[in-house]
Amino acid sequence: MLGLTAETLANESKLPVSAIEALEAEAASTDMKALAAVRSVLEHHGVLFLAGGSDGMGGPGIRFKHWSEGDGIRPENLNATNDD
Repeated sequence: MLGLTAETLANESKLPVSAIEALEAEAASTDMKALAAVRSVLEHHGVLFLAGGSDGMGGPGIRFKHWSEGDGIRPENLNATNDD
């Protein structure tokens, strides 16, 4: 949704592309250092991570701090053609 490639995420998190791909492929990862590095990059790009109940309703998830033009693809515009 941010429009970041695996290469960009790897570069900004200082991880190898293979580590990013491994995180994407696994439902639950135990590589806490890699998870923390990726989370930091995503937060820098405006992603807010929510714990269960932190928004008054629902479970854990993410939100965007703000949206401006050119900051990636808005959720309502996601479809099979722009799913990377």
